[in-house]
Amino acid sequence: MKFIVENCVHDDKDQSSNCVLKINSHLIKSQDQVIEFKDLTAYPPFINSHDHLVGNWYPRAGDNHPYITTDIWIEEMKQSASFKERNKVWFNDGSFNLMQGNAPLLTQLGMYKNIFSGCVVVQDHGPNQIKEYYDNFAIKVIRKYRQCHSLSMGNWWGGKTAVEEWQESKGKVPFILHLAEGTDKVAKQSFNKFDRLGLLQPNTIIIHGIALKNEEIKKCAKSGTSICCCPESNKFLIGKTIDIQACLEYNVNLILGTDSTLSGTPNLISEIKAFKKYNPNIPMKKIFTFFTSNAQKAMMIDKSFGYLNSNCKNLLLLKTKDKDPYDNLLHIDMSDIEFLMYNGTPIYGSTRFLKLFNIDHENYFFFNSKIEEKFVIGHPEKIIEKIDLILGYHKDFPYLPF
Repeated sequence: MKFIVENCVHDDKDQSSNCVLKINSHLIKSQDQVIEFKDLTAYPPFINSHDHLVGNWYPRAGDNHPYITTDIWIEEMKQSASFKERNKVWFNDGSFNLMQGNAPLLTQLGMYKNIFSGCVVVQDHGPNQIKEYYDNFAIKVIRKYRQCHSLSMGNWWGGKTAVEEWQESKGKVPFILHLAEGTDKVAKQSFNKFDRLGLLQPNTIIIHGIALKNEEIKKCAKSGTSICCCPESNKFLIGKTIDIQACLEYNVNLILGTDSTLSGTPNLISEIKAFKKYNPNIPMKKIFTFFTSNAQKAMMIDKSFGYLNSNCKNLLLLKTKDKDPYDNLLHIDMSDIEFLMYNGTPIYGSTRFLKLFNIDHENYFFFNSKIEEKFVIGHPEKIIEKIDLILGYHKDFPYLPF
């Protein structure tokens, strides 16, 4: 089966009109079918480079923001009404075992946050879990990585020391940690310790890096270290982000993440718009790389992600609302996703697309979104039903479109 799409964005350097996309899926009903779409734009599905899937509760926590360091916020967050409400569903006994109790309800909820914003890859920052944890998701949750929470708080949620964790990575998988997340003396001095420990490496991903000085950003660029910005979370918690202009000037591999909704906005779509709002002079074509090709490089995954290939098993089709396909991303919301496919399987979109595939309808949830019927893989409505039963009342989440 082939789709002829009015606009196709292959990457930040290559876009085309009326391009032919061969749909690489074992579920196709008719291999010979050719369908033309005049009102849609094709993209590689997005990559969310920083999330905490178990933490996507709502509303935000943090009455005393902005903070001089998120170390303060973490302790305050644990006492917030929002966090205590989430704890009614799942309470972390200190093991951070995300297969335990009702934790899967929350991590699956976090998965849907990402699906409904066009993401098929997400980095779930937390202690490494067992194989079955990652197997349970309908999208790619990065499983090959090592991590530390931060240098200032250590691996309080589980794992070895930062140095031991990097050594475990052997330089072959991403090593991820929060760094310089504040404006206080500790945050400002954290890079020196980080560098001294030998953690400035090509496979390292610094989350936030708000307090990094220009010379330190330059060192990150030279070493190949990636930096992930979560603009709304950074603004909410600290009041600022890392110096984005310095990152671009020194050609840092800059990537974009959402953080959890306990500090960030509902999803990656809103973070893309926020990044542009705070950095109006940066072209959308450049910003596009932060959640596609740059993220693919940082996550050390293959190029079936982050790039749109003509023979595609991963695909995102959005309604065309702006003639510039990059600027188009500033005008879309969850309902404008017409089709999202991961590894040849339809996972979200308009039901007109689902009819083209041999699927079991029992494996999908159907709902109305504005003027059309939508489908999504799995059953998020049952997750909400279970959460409501535990709480004793209905709970809304802003990243669910039903």
